[in-house]
Amino acid sequence: MNSLIYPTSFPNIAHFWAIVNSDSVYFEVCDNYQKQSFRNRTEIYGANGKLALTVPVSYSQKNRQLYKDVRIANEEKWQIQHLKSLQSAYSMSPFFEYYIDDLMPLFETHFDYILDFNLKCFDILSDSLQLNLSPKHTSVFEKDTTDKTDFRNLVKRNFKVESFQPYTQVFTEKHGFIPNLSILDLLFNEGPNTELYLKKQTL
Repeated sequence: MNSLIYPTSFPNIAHFWAIVNSDSVYFEVCDNYQKQSFRNRTEIYGANGKLALTVPVSYSQKNRQLYKDVRIANEEKWQIQHLKSLQSAYSMSPFFEYYIDDLMPLFETHFDYILDFNLKCFDILSDSLQLNLSPKHTSVFEKDTTDKTDFRNLVKRNFKVESFQPYTQVFTEKHGFIPNLSILDLLFNEGPNTELYLKKQTL
């Protein structure tokens, strides 16, 4: 299966399901940026339930901008906030200490553009999962595709996934199982079993 998908910030589990179960992956990088999507947002499991982490961007709805041209609003110190949120949510998870050092460049490196940050997210997560994938980038926006499975709808925040099997989450006893969070939730809780879990699921 050849997959066409948007690179997102700390992709959710459905994104990584599509990536892990593909023979080749194409990142759509030639689209117009759209707000209210997972392009600059991820969701984790905090002590009070689902918690959204958003990378602030400088974007005007009046003038269309290409995804690759949208800048991050770094004056908001979002990296420090995101790291503290992850430490608070997952410090007690089985594999947090095992992976957090690998992820630190995402919180310590300055990124000017949201697409660059998202691509780096994928690179580091792929290394952590030991995935042997080298995604290609589109050169033009593919409005329709016949040679690839189109997973671009996974970027929408209202996309629901109910078919994934539950796994143990840090706060399961308080709030129950929450599906399709950031891949970080699965990684910190399942560790080396993450890829096997993804291959066993259906979307």
